[in-house]
Amino acid sequence: MKKFYILIVFMTCFSCKEDKLQIIKLSGPVFGTGFNIQYFDLGNRNYATQIDSLFNVVNQSLSTYIPDSDISRVNKNDSLVEVDEHFKHVLKSSKAIYRATEGVFDPTIGNVVNAWNFGAETNKFLTDSTTIDSLMQFVGLNRVGLVGNRIKKPKSGYLEFNAIAKGYGVDVIAEFLKSQNVENYLVEIGGEVRTLGVNIEKAKPWKVGLQRPRFDGISDPNDYVLAVPLKNEAMATSGSYRKFKVDENGNRYTHIINTKTGYPTKTNVLSVSVIAEDCMKADAYATAFQVMGVEKVKTFLNTHPELKVYFIYEASSKEMKTLALNGFPE
Repeated sequence: MKKFYILIVFMTCFSCKEDKLQIIKLSGPVFGTGFNIQYFDLGNRNYATQIDSLFNVVNQSLSTYIPDSDISRVNKNDSLVEVDEHFKHVLKSSKAIYRATEGVFDPTIGNVVNAWNFGAETNKFLTDSTTIDSLMQFVGLNRVGLVGNRIKKPKSGYLEFNAIAKGYGVDVIAEFLKSQNVENYLVEIGGEVRTLGVNIEKAKPWKVGLQRPRFDGISDPNDYVLAVPLKNEAMATSGSYRKFKVDENGNRYTHIINTKTGYPTKTNVLSVSVIAEDCMKADAYATAFQVMGVEKVKTFLNTHPELKVYFIYEASSKEMKTLALNGFPE
């Protein structure tokens, strides 16, 4: 998550029955990516200032890209830092998903992510086996605890919530709009989405497109594999085809690190999308499922009917295949 700058506001008026509804659209950069917020309101209320403030608070709590954020100070073993409710909530949810996935999802992998130059601290280490093995000694969210408002962790441990914080940021804005009695909204940050109600302007459920994976690094915003209808749901997608590195020998490494080995994940999964009740869970599980792969996720979903999953993967024939699980809408 990185710093952000300005909100761009668009408003369109139209009538619905006897009341004048207004669709308010906010967009701009945030958390190192972009956001798009749309909501319908009867009172012409613009929440740009409040949303800007919420982004600031979440960033200051959870962003490893801000040197004096709470999480950066925790990682520097600052004994004076007291974490806020945002930090506590994300840590609690991370621990629950860590246990559910048997450690596949683990925010303490952060220093290993940095070692592979995928994190906030680039060019920090060399990725030789000795270095990776030494860093893996401190991986394990079970070693991190909360005592009052302070975090207890190994001195060499490193926390990074980048695989869950963006989804949490979506939830924070969604819950704020809900608290203001907004009944129809779509909140999206970097492709992670949460919705409530419907798109009144179109008289249809909110729809979110899943982009077709490409390996040339060129994203076509109009090339969709699927348009997914969402109502009172959240969806997040994790992909291995956009963020990767190639070493001097031509080996291709994805940005998702296997928390068991410390090495980039080798998988035929191009992207995995997860629908859940909130975006924080969808975000974290999408990352974990990228590592677990199709067959392990099939088994996992037998005891998690609340999650809907959509895989895009490369078959042995080199063809792109798709698979919807647990009622994911196609």
